[in-house]
Amino acid sequence: MQQAFSCSISNMTPEGEHWLVSPKLTLLQSIEQHGVPWPSSCRSGTCRTCTGQLLSGQVRYDMAWPGLSAEEKADGLILPCVAFPASDLVLKDPLAD
Repeated sequence: MQQAFSCSISNMTPEGEHWLVSPKLTLLQSIEQHGVPWPSSCRSGTCRTCTGQLLSGQVRYDMAWPGLSAEEKADGLILPCVAFPASDLVLKDPLAD
């Protein structure tokens, strides 16, 4: 049985607040189930509307190459609509800046 992981969003959730995310659901599905506003559109990894910044942790993709360049991945960018949690995560608030 796969374990659930902890997820929090910097500057959005109070210090220490997190919720559990299932490795069987996309990160976007888990975010939406928790009621967190996150931009999205295609849900297939092509439009990039949901692009987010992974501050810590790891995600996995079931598709060969999601719509991110190698440089973007190295910079911590993720596509939550096709990313699955692979560890505890901290995400940057997509509405910050």
